[in-house]
Amino acid sequence: MEQLILKLKEQLIEELNLEEITPADIDADAPLFGDEGLGLDSIDALEIILILERHYGIKIENPNKGKEIFYSIRTLANHITANGKA
Repeated sequence: MEQLILKLKEQLIEELNLEEITPADIDADAPLFGDEGLGLDSIDALEIILILERHYGIKIENPNKGKEIFYSIRTLANHITANGKA
C-alpha cells in the first residue's frame, strides 16, 4: 500500500505540474481538494480521473462516490487496491 501511495504522489506531481511539491510534502490522509491539503480544483479532478483510467484501468462508474474516492491519496490508493490492477 505504501508503495502505491508513493507512486500516486509522484503521478499527481508530474501530471498536475506541481513542481514546487515533493512526495514527502503530501500527507496521504490530507484532503486533495478545498482549502486544506493540496487545494486542487475540478480541472485537477479530471486529470486524476485520467491517471486512474490510464495507469490502473479504473473508471469512476458512480459519480456520487467520487467525493469519497478522491478525498485523499490514501482513499485513492484504497480504491485502486479494491478495484484496479495496481
